[in-house]
Amino acid sequence: MKIFLVEDDPLLIDIYGTKFRNAGFEVENSDNGEKAVGAIMKSDPDAIVLDLVLPHLDGWGVLSALRKQKKLDKVKIMILSNLGQDEEIKKGYDMGANAYLVKAHNTPSQVVEGVRKMLAGKRSSK
Repeated sequence: MKIFLVEDDPLLIDIYGTKFRNAGFEVENSDNGEKAVGAIMKSDPDAIVLDLVLPHLDGWGVLSALRKQKKLDKVKIMILSNLGQDEEIKKGYDMGANAYLVKAHNTPSQVVEGVRKMLAGKRSSK
């Protein structure tokens, strides 16, 4: 299984990348929303873990661009952000996210487990 991580914090890229690799996932990443869209189109991931606060194109723009791509219809997208207000979570689901986790409320291990659940077809948010 391949995960594409869209995150601009180098420390978090390292932490989440390591956790996913240790859990048996192949990991690719981008630290910039604009570059992420093109890279994801070439990557063909099973799931995308998407931050919302990104340089050049925010996560909302990335999510919108990805959900317009027929090729990515079956790709699961988890928003992983510290933006955790109810209206943001609702907006994420309304725009096509399959899961929404708040960074501050979840350990990296819980994020990996959330992706596993998402890939199994279960919806989660907290």
